[in-house]
Amino acid sequence: MSKKSHQAPMPGKEAVAPHLKDTAPSDVSIKPTPKPTPPGQEPTAPGSLKLPNNTTDKSKDLDKVRVSGDQQPLTTNLGAKIADNQNTLKVGNRGPSLLEDFIMQDKMGHFDRERIPERVVHARAIGAHGFFEVFESLEKYTKADFLTNTKIKTPVFVRISTVQGSRGSSDTVRDIRGFATKFYTQEGNYDLVGNDTAVFFIQDAMKFPDFVHAVKPEPHNEVPQGQSAHDTFWDYISLQPEALHNVMWAMSDRGIPRSLSTIEGFGIHTYRLVNAEGKSHFVRFHWKPKYGTASLLWDEANAIMGRDPDFHRKDFWERIEAGQYPEFELGLQIIPEEDEHKFDFDILDPTKLIPEALVPVKKVGRMVLNRNPDNYFAETEQVAFCPANVVPGIDFSNDPLLQGRIFSYRDTQLHRLGGANFHQIPINRPVCPYHNHQRDGFHQSEVIQGANYEPNSVSNNWPRETPAAAKGGGYESYHERIDAQKIRERSPSFTEFYSHPRLFWLSQTKVEQDHIVGAFSFELGKVARRYIRERIVDLLAHVDHELAKRVGANLSIELTPEQLKYPVPKAVNGLEKDPALSLYANKERPVAASKVAILVADGVCGTSVGKIKDALTKAGVFSVVLAPRSGMVKTREGEQLMVDDIIGGMPSVLVDAVLIPTGNENVATLAANGDAKHYLLQAFKHLKAIALQEDAKEVFDAASDLVEDAGVLLNDDPKKLVASLLEVMKQHRVWEREANIASIPA
Repeated sequence: MSKKSHQAPMPGKEAVAPHLKDTAPSDVSIKPTPKPTPPGQEPTAPGSLKLPNNTTDKSKDLDKVRVSGDQQPLTTNLGAKIADNQNTLKVGNRGPSLLEDFIMQDKMGHFDRERIPERVVHARAIGAHGFFEVFESLEKYTKADFLTNTKIKTPVFVRISTVQGSRGSSDTVRDIRGFATKFYTQEGNYDLVGNDTAVFFIQDAMKFPDFVHAVKPEPHNEVPQGQSAHDTFWDYISLQPEALHNVMWAMSDRGIPRSLSTIEGFGIHTYRLVNAEGKSHFVRFHWKPKYGTASLLWDEANAIMGRDPDFHRKDFWERIEAGQYPEFELGLQIIPEEDEHKFDFDILDPTKLIPEALVPVKKVGRMVLNRNPDNYFAETEQVAFCPANVVPGIDFSNDPLLQGRIFSYRDTQLHRLGGANFHQIPINRPVCPYHNHQRDGFHQSEVIQGANYEPNSVSNNWPRETPAAAKGGGYESYHERIDAQKIRERSPSFTEFYSHPRLFWLSQTKVEQDHIVGAFSFELGKVARRYIRERIVDLLAHVDHELAKRVGANLSIELTPEQLKYPVPKAVNGLEKDPALSLYANKERPVAASKVAILVADGVCGTSVGKIKDALTKAGVFSVVLAPRSGMVKTREGEQLMVDDIIGGMPSVLVDAVLIPTGNENVATLAANGDAKHYLLQAFKHLKAIALQEDAKEVFDAASDLVEDAGVLLNDDPKKLVASLLEVMKQHRVWEREANIASIPA
């Protein structure tokens, strides 16, 4: 860090004259370190500059269009060098501006057109580059090259998003997260476009506009933003019980994830895998996170919305820059075609999942996201996903929601990205060659030679069709025989709505069930029309009487004798519970990439802080040093210790655990500091581990209302203290504390 004091380089009239000199400090490097660094150590940077060695065929393809202005003159978009970028062309320095100012027109005209139509849903997102590799050949099931060739690493681009809110909404709202993956294969782009829930709200694509209109902000006042806690959403749900299953997922802890690297991803629909012999298997796709599954608490999520609305996106970006790359294993649930009807539900119904206890997930490959984009708009905003983008060996089922998405997603991009040539936008362009007879249109950027029709003889009939083949052939749809009449009707096999929500409810731990009750109670408490609340409680009574009674009690709605007689839904294929549906049942969470706050003040033991940070780093855990003031604190040993932020600047909702080192003056200062005491109160209330070197217990005691429990750790030895802290953090929260925090005021 530079010790030089830096003054404003343009404090006077030179600020409004042409800027011809260097403005960066000569003693400070403005370029990122081209290797992983811990969060906060230096400013975030474009992915190609920060991690230039993490390359794929797609990143090399994007290298062709990367543009840097470093050491280059400022010009118009057509290359004319600009002498003055500070002032418009005027008649005298106080006179009217002139219409002939083509430089101002060029600049302002482009600025006025920078925005494109926002996605109707999934507007707010984070994107990342990476690669996928298959563990072993899946040629038994599919002829898709990227799933059968173990020697290749397929480039991917992933976009994870919220659904309801606009681009400016908060990250930590209760919502579904979109999880879309574009595989740049040598046989064309394959898009797996799913969510972080295994099911969806509707069964038929015809209802998609209705559902989205209902969940979006209400049309008369554009409220609420990024939330489903309002009348139109719950009115729709009260009239469409098919949505209940996904509502249960959204009201669970899955609706408020801790990190986007701790969510599961699901393809939702049933697809087909087709092998070289033409044999088909049904399949559902899963992404299983390397970092385990973890959630926020509702109070915590709300606090983060105000403190750091970009929390998830910053966390994801920082993990990649720090080398703790988000990683997901691709899992498949494979069902032989002859077993399609062996379940007591329809596997084509997107509101039903296939329980893992019935059909285990086979992990077949891994995806590593190891490079951030260079430009949000060019990559994350302009990337266009569509379920219609498939490659030989992968085909569609007759899921009526999937069939509608095949049309709708491409149709959306035609509108949003300006026309039929959106596939030429660099992030959407395949890495394999592509040739056809499609021509012209807005933003055509390719100079195409040869005939624009086929068959033709002027170009000897090139480009030509490719016959279907076991390897390297043209796309061939699965030969499915269907003998039926055209009809607008829902299949009777889709019309049982309650057994799957019940399976999900019964599969949760007690803590997770409590949170579901709390979520329903909060959301319905925001519904102004009481009859809508009563309808939802009535639907919940069809799922589970206890669930309905608990939610009803929080809303002063008592179940009627008739409702208490509703029959209990039949177990799904005889299955009462499935631990895979719980975030926490019998699961430990990896602690790597977690964040621990170290609270310090003048007089802290610098030796202890060093040992604590080293032990955390060795475990892959990030640490942040927080103090009553920014800059430096003086240690007990007389050294200067760098502070990452003030205590109030990074509240406990942004970290996973808290640690206070020893030092008499340090402890006395923190014990008298309101921010430090609030920090412990809030961390305790949110069930986080609190680690204290022995004399730091004084700070804990100063934060009144706190009592020791299994998550409050005391030890003078820094390494042993960190070891015990990491063991508690593996459980994510001190869950047994939750029953005792109602009186904590934080």
